[in-house]
Formats: sequence, C-alpha cells, structure tokens
Amino acid sequence: MSVERHIAGMLQQIARQQDIVEIAPQGSTKKAAALAHVAEQYGYTYGMAYRTGFKNSLVQVRMYRDPQPDARVREAAAITAHPRAGSGGTVPGLEQGTLRPLPEAVAAVAVLKDLITFDVMAQYVADRSQKAKCYLACVVLTVVLLIDRSPVEAVASGGAVALLCTVAFNVGAMRRRKIAQRLTDAGFIAVDDGRGGRRFLRRGQRLPGRTDHPFAA
Repeated sequence: MSVERHIAGMLQQIARQQDIVEIAPQGSTKKAAALAHVAEQYGYTYGMAYRTGFKNSLVQVRMYRDPQPDARVREAAAITAHPRAGSGGTVPGLEQGTLRPLPEAVAAVAVLKDLITFDVMAQYVADRSQKAKCYLACVVLTVVLLIDRSPVEAVASGGAVALLCTVAFNVGAMRRRKIAQRLTDAGFIAVDDGRGGRRFLRRGQRLPGRTDHPFAA
C-alpha cells in the first residue's frame, strides 16, 4: 500500500471522530510510529501495539481519542494548517509524500517507536513457561538424536540449540530493558497492565478500558 493510501485511510478514520483508530502499515515499527505521530496531531494518543497478519508482517497500532482539551487544540491546528492532508497535501510532522519525520518531529516519532517496540516485543519475551518449553524441546531433540547418532553428537547438538535459546532470551530482555530506560528518561511511567505485563504511560493516562475515556486524567 502506498504512503498516500496509508495516510488517507487513517485520516478517514479520524474524520469520523472514532474513539479508536487502527494503524497497520506493512513492515517496520518506524512507519507505524510516523503514522501514530500524525494521529496524535489530530487529537489521538498512543494506546497499544502488537504484530498480526500473515507471518506477523503487520505492526498493528491502536490510537485512542484523547479527551484532554489540548488534544482538541492540536486537532484544530492540524486541520487548519493541512487542509489537503490525505489527498496529496502536506501532513503534520512528515515530509510530503513520505513517512519520514520532519526535523521537529524526529524526537517525538522516536519515542513512539520505543513505545511500539516495547509493546510488540512483549509477544516474544519468554516467560518461565516458554523457557521451560524451549529447554524441554532441546532435551527431546537430544533424545531423538541419540537414536541414530553418537552420544557426543546428540548432546552437542542439543546443547547448541539450548545455548541459542538462552542467547535469544537474554538479547531480547536486554533490548527491552534499554527501551524501558529510554521511556523512563522521557517521562513515561511503567505500570502493570493487569495481565502480568508492563506498559508505559504518559503522566495522567490510564490503561485503556478502565473508563469511558481511557486516557482521562
């Protein structure tokens, strides 16, 4: 899908003043963050993100209509300054015809990219049960290899797979910790999502679904 169609589709949702706007660009979290930044200029705020679609190729971002008064100010300013957005005109915060942020929007898009990445990675950060399943699979592999290979080869193969799993778990956890630190430094607050996970919210926000206006102060 072209950049124009992505933007037009999102702005059509916004024009209907939907409480929730769904963004699902093909590919990177960077594209999703750029579109999320545009939605914020029209009075929405970041809600959550996860991977979906065929082979998890889509980054699905959910934006919520922000009930704060300054959100309506942002919305009115964006509509006034960009009357042809979505039909070939300029779009707030992005270079025309692209999803590249303007210099003044780079920092905001980077923060949104961290929020999206942190949430998306939650799908892949292994908990104890996932780790147990992975290591159990390594044991099963070793047993299977013992049938037609030498004990040394079987143990070495199973051990190599176990080592790869350990490295993958640790790298993912380290990356997520770094993102969490950047979000904390940017003023976000870590909260428990009620399902054993962590989310980062701006001050004054609440988790979606807890009130009629999920991000009301």
